[in-house]
Formats: sequence, structure tokens, C-alpha cells
Amino acid sequence: MNLETVRSAQLEAPKAGMASLRRLRRAGHYGLKALTLGLVALAALMAIGFFRFTDEVAAILPPADLDTVDAIVVLTGGYQRIDQAVDLLETGVGKRLLISGVNPATSGAALKRLTGANDALFACCVDIGYEALDTIGNANETARWIREKGYHRVLLVTNNYHMPRSLLELGDASPDVTFVAYPVSSSDLRDEAWLSDPEAMRILVTEYVKYSVARLRAYTGARSDSGLRTDMPSVAKRVTATVGN
Repeated sequence: MNLETVRSAQLEAPKAGMASLRRLRRAGHYGLKALTLGLVALAALMAIGFFRFTDEVAAILPPADLDTVDAIVVLTGGYQRIDQAVDLLETGVGKRLLISGVNPATSGAALKRLTGANDALFACCVDIGYEALDTIGNANETARWIREKGYHRVLLVTNNYHMPRSLLELGDASPDVTFVAYPVSSSDLRDEAWLSDPEAMRILVTEYVKYSVARLRAYTGARSDSGLRTDMPSVAKRVTATVGN
């Protein structure tokens, strides 16, 4: 190898390095552009899905015919749900009422007092479920109750924004049962006033995300926790300790 060859190789090496660097920068630029476009598309799809979700929620109205339901189940945790369910039972809708997801520290007497239900009706026809920790737990707790009672058509009382996810979970836990939606509305979604209400927006966005996750789980067949206290010993111990104190 002569001196000219060595000098030529020394000159070519930086050029090759610069070319490689330019290719990396170009690939990085296109990759970042593709990532940005992907995130924009995902955000657009999520926004479209969210407004379709709010339209679906707004379209849920109380059924005209309540004479055909066997019983009522109400899921705790939202605006005036239990009051509405007890009122329906008092007017003759269904044979029994299950209040699902009650905190173990809340007694039946306290619930009766809070709802203003009469003693005889509460004693004969109201069951209180203390096992459910979340909506999946509500579905499993309700499924057990339905199997014990032999019901086939059940009125579901929960908030309107919570209804799509509740129907999804209940239908998965009790596929042979027909659930009739009875929404309790904390805000009217049929106009656009909720768009300027930060609390309503927060609730709807949160519920939309939870509903999307539930649909994805149902689509993929992924397993989930039962959502019941008896299947979560650490939770059960904490609850027992709290009640004992």
C-alpha cells in the first residue's frame, strides 16, 4: 500500500461517516413524522369515539313498559341511583331489588333511612350486596343473585354515563339474561351545555376511557379480576379491620 492509497482512504472515511449520519438523520426525521401522524390519527379517532359515546349515552331513555321485568338491580356509586331504584320497587316494578356494591360499613337500616323506604318493603324485597368492588364486581355479584332467584329479565338502574359499560359487564357475566336499561341522568347530554361543565366533562372522559378498556378486554378475551371482596383477601382484611374499629 503506497502513501497515496493511505491518504485516499483517510479522506474517504469521514465522507462515509457523514453519509451514514445523514441517512440516520433522514430515517429519524421520517420516523418522527410517522409517529406524529400516528398520534394525531389516534387522537382524532379517540375524539370521534368519545362523541359517539356521548351520543349513545344521550340516547338512553327510561323504558316505556316496565311490567315485564322480573326484578331490579341498582349499582351503587352515583347520583340518586338507589333512591330511583327504591321508588321503582315501591310502585310495583319487579319482585325484588338488589343493591349491589354497598360498603360493608353501611347497614341495611342506614340505607333504609337514607332512601326513606317503608320498613315492610325493605324487609321483604330488598337484598344488599356487599361483595362488589367495581363494575366487574357488580356484574358478578348480580349474576350470583340472578342465578339464585331464577330471574330472566332484570331492570338495571345506574347513571346514564355508566350504563354502556354496566350493560357490557353484566351481559358478559349473565349472557342468558335480558337487562333493561333505566338511566339516572345527572346532566342532560341532549344539548351541548355539558361541554362547558368541567365536572361533567371529567366524568364522561373518564367513563369513556373505562368503557374503551372494557370493550378491548371483551374483544380480546382477556381475563380480569372478579371484582369481589372474597376474591381479594387483602381488601377483605382491611374492610374487616375497619368495621371492627
